[in-house]
This record gives sequence, C-alpha cells and structure tokens, in this order.
Amino acid sequence: MQIRRIVSVLILFLALPLFGRENTDVIFMQNGDRMTGQVKGLDAGVLYVSLPYVIQTFSVDWTKVARIESKQLFIVKTEDGTVYRGVLTTAESAKDRPVKIEVLEAPDKQFWIEQTQIVQIAETSDKFWQRFNGAVNLGIAYIKGNQTVQYTLGSQTEYLRERWSANVNWTSSLSKSSGVTAATRNEITPSARHLLPWNNWFYAGLGDFLQSSVQGIQLQTSVGAGIGRYLTNTNRAQISVLGGFAWQNTRYSEINGPVKTQNLTQNLAMGLIAGEVRLFKFNKTNLDFTGALFPALNQPGRIKFNMNSTYYIKIPGNLSWNVSFYGNWDNQPPPGFVGSDYGTSSGLSWTFGIK
Repeated sequence: MQIRRIVSVLILFLALPLFGRENTDVIFMQNGDRMTGQVKGLDAGVLYVSLPYVIQTFSVDWTKVARIESKQLFIVKTEDGTVYRGVLTTAESAKDRPVKIEVLEAPDKQFWIEQTQIVQIAETSDKFWQRFNGAVNLGIAYIKGNQTVQYTLGSQTEYLRERWSANVNWTSSLSKSSGVTAATRNEITPSARHLLPWNNWFYAGLGDFLQSSVQGIQLQTSVGAGIGRYLTNTNRAQISVLGGFAWQNTRYSEINGPVKTQNLTQNLAMGLIAGEVRLFKFNKTNLDFTGALFPALNQPGRIKFNMNSTYYIKIPGNLSWNVSFYGNWDNQPPPGFVGSDYGTSSGLSWTFGIK
C-alpha cells in the first residue's frame, strides 16, 4: 500500500509539466541578446526561461534582463508584499532610468512596477494544473559491512493564487541495519497563508502529521494558526516570522520486538512561534530553513521544537544536489520515551513548475 501511494505521488509530479504554455514570450537582455520562448518564473533573483529548441531550462540573472514581453498570465510579488496578476510588458527605458514592468490585469487596469522591486514572478492560468510549483527529493545509501540501507524521499508542492498560497511538504526516511530494528520517520506538513491589507503582513494556518519510531510516536497531529510578517523580502533573502496558537494530539506506542509494551495519548494546548528563512545565491546555492517552537500552555515548562533545513547546490537543468537536516525535540517526553529524533541526508532534487 505504501509503495502504491509513493508511485501515485511520483506519477502526479511527473505529469504536471505536461500541461505546457505557449512559447511566445520575448526576453531582451541588456547586452542586446533576444530569446523567444516561455518564461517559467522568477525566484531568488533567477529568471527561468524555457526555449522550444533547447532541452534544459535556462537560468538568467534577473539584473541583466532589459525587457520582457509576454501574453501569458503571471502572479507578480513585490518587496512590500503587494501581489498583482496579469500579463507582462516592459516600457523602453533610458540607461540611467530604472526598468519598469507593466502588469496589465484588465484593459482598463494597469500597474507599473520597477524591476528591482519585483521578488517573484510565478506562472498562473485559468487552468488548475498550471498553477503548481515544487520539487521532488531522493537520497539512497548502502553500506555492505553491516548491511545498512538508508533512504530519504520527499516532495514540496506549492499552489499559488493572487493573494494566497498553499503548500504541502512530505518527507519519509528509513534506516535499517543487520540485526537492528528499522528506524522510520514520516512527516507531512500542509500550510496556507493569505496576505493582509498591510504591507508584508499575513495570516496563516499550518498542520503537521509526524510518525517517528525513534521517539515512539505512532502519530502526532498538530494544527495551528497565527499572524505573520515578512521581515525581509528581496531577490536575495526571504525571512518571515509567525506567532499564534496550536493544538497537538500525540499517540505514543513503544514497541519491544513484536509486542507493544506501552500505549499513551496526550493532548496539549500550545503557543506557536514559527520562522522561515530562504537565502539565495544566483544559480548556485539556496538555503531553506523552517522551524516551529511549541510551548505547552496546559503543561507549563514543556517545550517542543521541530525544524527542517536544506542546502541546495545547483547542477545543470532542473537538478540540484541537496544536504538536509531535520529534527524534533521534546524537553519533557513521557517516561520511557525518547525526547529527540534528528538526522541528516543528501541526494538529488528535481524541480517542476516555476523552474
């Protein structure tokens, strides 16, 4: 059953890029070069462009782009958190003047935005399947000496609209050695956020579903919501914080061989302090970090913390090499249970959608 689910998810991800757009976008470079193809999006200071006669997606330095002409629909986000939706065109500009991009949302509604203020451009469409972006990660290791097998599998999927977005991240890991019970960890983290009328402010809801054999967690369900703000939102860094409240239900099941020796369920009302950091270097490296701190309100002194961090090194095409670190900590676990589970992994990442 688990294998079927994994295969189904992979088939869905591989099918998404098949819903293509027209190759009619024109990109003019500052050195006079001109390309006609498909603008995939802008993220982390990189403009992704696909050409019909080239297999790989091009990564273009956004600061070197002079003009863009497109009839496709895009979502455009600026440094102050403002979001626009429409087709793109660029006015002629003197060398000593900033480049401005026109977003035409309707025949009678247009906006001019300076190029340096734009932090993200994402494809959108009236078609549902063309609004997704994401990545798939895979890592495998084998050691013959003690017959150790390790694998990690994960995915990140984002659905973008004008003023809100939804994300689902999934990670799965297994480590097994000869004569030792296999250690498994599975986590699904859905989230959604909606921009508020004030610049860079948003409200968000998040969930977390965790299984960890190391900590004896059969299923830990966390649901929370709060108000957040972008502290930094540029083409080189995005940093945001969130504060709110959460509820958590944890089913513990300690296993000794084939026999379950202890079963326990706990419900906690918790505060929520979360942070997200994304740092970029043009077409070379990315660093993504997410962390959430949960102080228990109905059990003073108890604090839980979980985090995921991934460092990406860009290689040709839509591939990257990644090194990840994950962790889950509880300073007051139930008696007989482990308070922490953490580890590292590395492998390949393949992106779809915007990249």
